[in-house]
Amino acid sequence: MARYRKKPVVIEAFRLGEEWPDWWADAVTANKVTTHNNDDRWRGGPDYALIETLEGTHRADKGDWIIQGVKGEIYPCKPDIFALTYDLVGTSDKKMEPVE
Repeated sequence: MARYRKKPVVIEAFRLGEEWPDWWADAVTANKVTTHNNDDRWRGGPDYALIETLEGTHRADKGDWIIQGVKGEIYPCKPDIFALTYDLVGTSDKKMEPVE
């Protein structure tokens, strides 16, 4: 059986409950994402979000990482999986370019 290694890619991500990037705000406006609170009080950010993905609707809780993939797709990732999978490579307000 052949073995494969995942190609290194650079993604953009933030934690739900922190400042939102423009691409997240655009997804909320386009109804690809809905944000929710567990009660009627707004406490500086949503308690959870429902994200429409190619695999169906996924829930992200406050503190989960929200990832924008290489094709603009958005999906949640639990903090422990994110820590095992990703390293910080920098910050940017510009559009991400593929890493060679």
